[in-house]
Amino acid sequence: MTTIVRDLFVFVTAAIFVAAAVLITTGAGAHEFKVGAIDIGHPWSRPTPKDANIAGGYLTITNKGKTVDRLIGGASPAASQIEVHEVVDVDGMAKTRPLANGIEIKPGKTVELKPGALRIVLLGLKEPLQLGQKIKGTLVFEKAGPIEIVYNVEENPGAAVSGVAQQHKHH
Repeated sequence: MTTIVRDLFVFVTAAIFVAAAVLITTGAGAHEFKVGAIDIGHPWSRPTPKDANIAGGYLTITNKGKTVDRLIGGASPAASQIEVHEVVDVDGMAKTRPLANGIEIKPGKTVELKPGALRIVLLGLKEPLQLGQKIKGTLVFEKAGPIEIVYNVEENPGAAVSGVAQQHKHH
């Protein structure tokens, strides 16, 4: 009887350990997306004021392949249009402008889209983005094709707050 109890204890302990490991692993990777050789890490956006009609989208893109790929666009039901932008300094003012050819991701490299730099711009927001909200979207890559993602709407205290959105002049 003692051997059966010991074996049962070992089995239950092992099952609990495996279950905990699975939960930890799926939780850690729950906000990553993959298409072909392209990995997308933690897409997010900030909450927007009630009258805002644009928002920035931020994430990392890693190319694990052997050829260059390019983020060329996207879509979201939360916005009428999505563009890929860069932030540039014009006469001491940060301005955003669309990148006609998208963002190149070289093999083995990671590109970070972040406030004050490269970003996805959601234009024509249908409603303000609220803290905790999940926004569906699609990114389109030249070679890897489309990938469905979800932006978490969250505060990002580590990022510098940029006035770019308020100064955005669309073509």
